[in-house]
Amino acid sequence: MPSDTLPLSGAPLHAGVTGAATAAMLAPSFSPLYQQIKTLILRSLQGGEWRPGEAIPSEIDLAARFKVSQGTVRKAVDELAAENLLVRRQGKGTFVATHAEEQVQYRFLRLAPDVPDNTPGAARREFLDCRRLVAPPDVAASLQLPVGEQVVEVRRVLHFSGQPVVLDDIWLPAHLFKGLTAERLSEYRGPMYGLFETEFGVRMIRAEEQLRAVSAQPSVAHLLQVEPGTPLLSVERLAFTYGDQPVELRRGLYRTDRHYYRNELS
Repeated sequence: MPSDTLPLSGAPLHAGVTGAATAAMLAPSFSPLYQQIKTLILRSLQGGEWRPGEAIPSEIDLAARFKVSQGTVRKAVDELAAENLLVRRQGKGTFVATHAEEQVQYRFLRLAPDVPDNTPGAARREFLDCRRLVAPPDVAASLQLPVGEQVVEVRRVLHFSGQPVVLDDIWLPAHLFKGLTAERLSEYRGPMYGLFETEFGVRMIRAEEQLRAVSAQPSVAHLLQVEPGTPLLSVERLAFTYGDQPVELRRGLYRTDRHYYRNELS
């Protein structure tokens, strides 16, 4: 029976663990064992050992790989599934979550309609601009970029049931998104985060948001088809990939005359 302790000496656990990971495992640690296993699984996800949409090894195989009990692996996997990094499929196994999954593709969009509309084509994206420029100081600071570094700026409007509802201004580190154009964004049929994931290898795994009430300026009012001065919800979101690296700054203005902001607290 494998014990719930990790080896403190000897050969690396397996070929997939890097020297840095092995060193981390050899160093004294006071975190629960399942958290250490979770960290190792995260390193494999970050390193691309298992790609989005692919199955990860079974809990039995992972337990043998890490020389711990199956229960310890299950607890680590449960946490990663709760964080939407893994997806369990009954009778099929556990898979790396992808933004193409129905339950995660809109996980950062908390706007819900007063009256749900499930009509096909009820949601539509309109890309207004996609350009490269030197990052403004506040954007560079948020994305932890050096002064003078370039970003890709994307502006888009989200339409729901034929009505413009969200105006997004999005900034992305240019070195991570080479070749991103408005045409490429418009042609991609899945969610934008799915494009980032599959074609640029950048996965958004968590986000922080700041909300405030603002008045619609004339240029914004025109795009959202409201009167100047109309109350809007301003949502600033900073999205992170593995290692808590910020990779997207998004400033959205939301109409709330037919929609509301929904969140779950636990």
